[in-house]
Amino acid sequence: MASSLLILLDDITSMLDDVATLTKVAATKTSGVMGDDLALNAEQASGVRVERELPVVWAVAKGSLLNKVILVPVALLISAFAPQAVMPLMVIGGLFLCYEGVEKLLHKALHPEEKHSAAPALAHPEYSDAQLVAIEQGKIKGAIRTDFVLSAEIIVISLGTMATAPMAQQVMALSLVSLAATVFVYGLVAGIVKIDDLGLRLHQKGQAMGAVLLRLAPRLMKALSVLGTAAMFTVGGGIIAHGWHAADVRLEGLAHHTGPLAPVTKAVLDALLGVVAGAVLVGVMQLVSRLRRRSA
Repeated sequence: MASSLLILLDDITSMLDDVATLTKVAATKTSGVMGDDLALNAEQASGVRVERELPVVWAVAKGSLLNKVILVPVALLISAFAPQAVMPLMVIGGLFLCYEGVEKLLHKALHPEEKHSAAPALAHPEYSDAQLVAIEQGKIKGAIRTDFVLSAEIIVISLGTMATAPMAQQVMALSLVSLAATVFVYGLVAGIVKIDDLGLRLHQKGQAMGAVLLRLAPRLMKALSVLGTAAMFTVGGGIIAHGWHAADVRLEGLAHHTGPLAPVTKAVLDALLGVVAGAVLVGVMQLVSRLRRRSA
């Protein structure tokens, strides 16, 4: 009896060690996507009322967890029964990211009927409480939609690193990676959006670091806004290129000619592909919209 219990404990320990190894490898492989996720979500959390920053981050974090609760079992089922469907679904997600990125860049031109952009809500005190709530909800929904695509990529990449592992280990490792990614990204986002508050408190206490943080906070948020938009094109274009083998080979060849700058060049080329793909989709959607208005 005692020997059977020891064998069981040894099996459990061995499995947990294997899960820990799988989780570590998956986390390493997905670190780049997590960085893009961080930039995108920090940028999405900006432009809301100061007292609502953390509630917005928390709302998006809950949405992200729900995304992963949906995506983990779906990814496992697709991987087991229809692995050929994984890449087409990812490409659709990549196209969506590129479309949203171009839509964001051209928002004012595409939506001239809107008086103000949703982003600088704090700059317009004439907004009513209902309008501010609508802006906030729009930001939350947009961030959760974007997170869905990024979460799917994290899960697919993670699953690729553990394809030969037993199903039980895959389930545990994917769940750990998903939870860790959410805690890591949104914990950092919460810290970033509150840098200015920390700087103000330190400044009030007479500490020099407070003034540094107060100067840094708006520049950091502006930089994250640019990086967040760029990440949409880099991630989306990268997914499209990966699914379109001929394009990926061509871009890899062009990047290879730049020597040590090849990784940076490849990211830039992926982003350019993303911009082109997003622009084409926006053009198609605008054409469809005009045709519908004419036929109405």
